[in-house]
Amino acid sequence: MERKEIESSVNAFLIDEMEIDAGDIFDDARLKEDVGLDSLDFVDIVVIVEKTFGFKIKPEEMSGILTLKEFYDYIETKIKA
Repeated sequence: MERKEIESSVNAFLIDEMEIDAGDIFDDARLKEDVGLDSLDFVDIVVIVEKTFGFKIKPEEMSGILTLKEFYDYIETKIKA
């Protein structure tokens, strides 16, 4: 899967499933402060990512991810592993 496909998939579920405004989605957006995700949202995101991309997420791996770009990078790395 190419980077653009990853970004499109992530952006689509943030907009559709998490009801995030498209204007709040940009590479340097901080997941909590700018996008407005809370701990319950992260649980939902983990389930969606696992179903969409086919890999398991360990909670400790997500703890260091602060921005949307870091989230894209994380997914891309996991897919290529």
